[in-house]
Amino acid sequence: MKYIIQDQVILSQAPEGPLAAYLASFANALSAQGYSGQWLKLHVRVAARFSRWLKQRGVGERGIGPEHATRYLRQRAQHVRSYLGDRPALKHLIDFLRSEGVIRVEKAATRRVPPAEICVQAYAEYLRDAQALVAATIINYVPFVRDFLHYCFGDGKVTLSRLRAADVVSFVQFNAPRLHLKRAKLMTTALRSFLRYVRYRGDVTVDLAAAVPVVANWSMPSIPRAISADQTRQLLASIDRHTAVGRRNYAILLLLARLGLRSGEVAFLELDDIDWGAGQLNVRGKSGQRNELPLPADVGKAIAAYLQHGRPPSASRRVFLSANAPIRGFGPNGVGSIVRRSLQRAAIDAPTTGAHQFRHGLATQMLNHGASLSEIAEVLGHRHQQTTAIYAKVDIKSLRTLALPWPGGAR
Repeated sequence: MKYIIQDQVILSQAPEGPLAAYLASFANALSAQGYSGQWLKLHVRVAARFSRWLKQRGVGERGIGPEHATRYLRQRAQHVRSYLGDRPALKHLIDFLRSEGVIRVEKAATRRVPPAEICVQAYAEYLRDAQALVAATIINYVPFVRDFLHYCFGDGKVTLSRLRAADVVSFVQFNAPRLHLKRAKLMTTALRSFLRYVRYRGDVTVDLAAAVPVVANWSMPSIPRAISADQTRQLLASIDRHTAVGRRNYAILLLLARLGLRSGEVAFLELDDIDWGAGQLNVRGKSGQRNELPLPADVGKAIAAYLQHGRPPSASRRVFLSANAPIRGFGPNGVGSIVRRSLQRAAIDAPTTGAHQFRHGLATQMLNHGASLSEIAEVLGHRHQQTTAIYAKVDIKSLRTLALPWPGGAR
């Protein structure tokens, strides 16, 4: 006699065992995450077989643990051919049972946290709560601070009041030659931030941040690598907008090209950030700052097409979601992957494979159309003029007006 679960999965016999009562809710949870068709059927059938196996071995609902899943897979492989989907299906089942409270969450073994790590965690909380820095900045700063504390105190007690300028200088001199120039400059920036935090706490009274050596570097050494307008048009034209993924990728690429958004700003864009009535985007920039940008008609149309005919159902407030289950938002690396794959499919030899080249491309186009550096800074959300000044290098026409005549005339 056949048994049907949620009008989707047909079992050859009624489910039995300690998990029989959870199969329907498990199917609902999978469906909410975007699983459908064969994948949903596979998961539920694996769960039903696992439940029957548990019953045969006398394992009750409260006695189930992850180790049973491992044993079940091992014993099943001895009798029948195993499938690649069996293991992930059981992992999803175990995660579901934990969320339902059926399986107790295992407490991690308590371990001694090194004093340096306690200090690092307090500093990270300060950056997040008091300074409102974005997660990416904190992630970049923390490893350097951790290395600095280990350099000064090892695994022993951290006494910040014992820090001296000589400790700071020797740490930078020891590590800077081992790092790429940009990483070395990031290290000194992180160190200054931490030492200002130490002074803020009152652990030291002198300004140790001033003792951090400056890493030598030529100002604005390179011209920004920008994708050209023709390459951008070619890339956008290559996207297949008849598919859900194509509509999503087209909208993302338009945001990068028309508004010069950073990959993180696109990835973390939420539905509430779009003001359709006013035609504006509320973008989360660096350091938590908010920038209101006009929403161009073609960009708004592309986003609307994705939301209406491409975005999978989800409780997430993110605008852009993954196409495959589990359905969820993705980070800046996901945007970078979309750019890289789109360039490869279109066979475009762009300056780079990253998303930032669109930002440089927009600034270059604005310069060519007569925009000032201050106008570019406003569009790109730059807080410091020096950040925008690098684009003066690509404005050859304006730079020529600054050139002095060659003594004695042209040669």
